[in-house]
Amino acid sequence: MSDPLDKISAVLPGRWDFDALRAGAGVTVVFAVPFFVFAALLDSDNNGTNRLLFFGFVLGFTLGAGCAAWVQRAGAPFSHGIVTASGTFLVVQAILILVALVRGSTINWLSIFFTLTFVAFAGLMGGILGNRLQRRGFVPSQRRRR
Repeated sequence: MSDPLDKISAVLPGRWDFDALRAGAGVTVVFAVPFFVFAALLDSDNNGTNRLLFFGFVLGFTLGAGCAAWVQRAGAPFSHGIVTASGTFLVVQAILILVALVRGSTINWLSIFFTLTFVAFAGLMGGILGNRLQRRGFVPSQRRRR
């Protein structure tokens, strides 16, 4: 059975570094998604707690997007950062929406789209940071000459 990403790579050759996107998504899942899920489960009215969780959430998405932008080899760090952050957010959000629908909870669509704008901005900031790392000569360990 063939990988669907191979088909996409055939249509868009050289545009996307799927290994970089996977790496960035993995970092995002580890660092941002726990804040996101914990905030959804906590549903706190405490503004201090909400701000702290949201800050950790945005920082995690920036870190994951920066990782994708840094390790990508396609020459498009900003695109890789934005796609990594936004794509990971949308996948996690889709799962949470399904859970909410099964539970019979209401879904605040405006909040989802508002948060997506912050995530896309975090992806852009991660793209900028990853680009700066590449320009300064910092190289991921798997590309270093031995």
